[in-house]
Amino acid sequence: MQSQILPSRSALVDRIALQFEYGQNLIVLLGPSGLGKSYLLETFITDKYSDFNKAFVQLSARMTDAQLMSELLEQSFRSPLIDQNLSLSENFYQLAKQQNCGPCLWVLDGGRHLSDEMVQELTTLAKQSPTTLYILLASQSVGQFQSSVEIHLEALSMAESKQLMQCYFEDLPYDEDPVFQTFLQEAHGNPSLLLAWQPTQHTAKVTVADKVSWRVHLIALLVIIMLLIIGFLYQSDMTRWWQDFYQPQAEPPVATAIPVDSLKQPATEPAPPTDSSVVADADTQLAEQQTQPEQVQPLIDNSAQENNIAAILDSLAPAAEPVDVTTSLADDVIEPDVSNVAEAILPVDNRWYLQQSDEQLVIQLLAVTQQKIAEQYAVEQGLQPLAKVYQTRRNGKLWWLVTYGSYDNLKSAKEALSKLPEAVRKNQPFYKKISKIKQEIALLDQ
Repeated sequence: MQSQILPSRSALVDRIALQFEYGQNLIVLLGPSGLGKSYLLETFITDKYSDFNKAFVQLSARMTDAQLMSELLEQSFRSPLIDQNLSLSENFYQLAKQQNCGPCLWVLDGGRHLSDEMVQELTTLAKQSPTTLYILLASQSVGQFQSSVEIHLEALSMAESKQLMQCYFEDLPYDEDPVFQTFLQEAHGNPSLLLAWQPTQHTAKVTVADKVSWRVHLIALLVIIMLLIIGFLYQSDMTRWWQDFYQPQAEPPVATAIPVDSLKQPATEPAPPTDSSVVADADTQLAEQQTQPEQVQPLIDNSAQENNIAAILDSLAPAAEPVDVTTSLADDVIEPDVSNVAEAILPVDNRWYLQQSDEQLVIQLLAVTQQKIAEQYAVEQGLQPLAKVYQTRRNGKLWWLVTYGSYDNLKSAKEALSKLPEAVRKNQPFYKKISKIKQEIALLDQ
């Protein structure tokens, strides 16, 4: 057996359980041989409905109806006394009255070996069982059951085919192997064909380029670039050092300034004879030195004074009044006009069902776990006033079911079903007796 279920098969198992929860008691899994229907049935009966009484039967061409009836009843009841002169449904009704078997799950593999009588018996039990009974079959015949939900099992995709083979074979060839690719394509997603792979007979020598070589080349290129950068930096540093050490540059000449002592000499002393050009240059330099500080100081004082005045003015300015955001936003809000909105809903009416005759028939349209959805469904589809809603309990949860009409016989119910809208008939509605609904309503008190 496969160690883990594939994603598509796991989703299909959840879908089958969801169909049972919606009220479909008979589901047929269709598909050609080899797609894994048997494994899917084993996974479903193992993982789902752990609190049910489960029965699994592998049908064959040699199994008779009496043997199948015995297998199902013995796995559902404790030491049942089976009357071979009665049918499967009659025996089931009698045993259910004698002992409470609880909810049951029947899984049948090989439904194509069922006789027409047994098909009719299973259909009757699925519709009129005194207790909760889910029936899941695997078959290759389309249309074998008239009022069942048929789910077609699709072939595996290419990715899931490889994943399935990896669960059984450790060393699979590379994806580029032409023999392996041809095998996957010709298998067409059939698990039985995929598991027939023989590694010793389907091998091809394919040389695959090493995917790590480009990383080695990239690292080598980065190392070379780094060495070149270090070399250029080292060369520039060595050139600068060589120039500083072996070729010292001459110091720039310093301009001669006027000695301070010469400026402090008394006016009475005669000035030494100097050249007129030297005296003119000295006067010019002295004038520049005296005017420079005078020009810088006012600028610094003025900027500091302006900064202080701006700070004082800012501190004395009145604070801005806060804006009432709530008032401004509230003025812009436009409340919707709900005076003309009226939502038409359909109330739950369990009392109406209890007042009906047990032999009356209704058409079940929907089963959900939210009351609002059930009440609005009939209104949206325009099924009033013949649509009704009742409440029941299943597996510890509250369910709301929508039904349509009330008919004395099956012919009238079929005519009413054919006149329903296409959107309603797309959900595959079915017929249900009032007696069955009364039993489901009684589950609310348990």
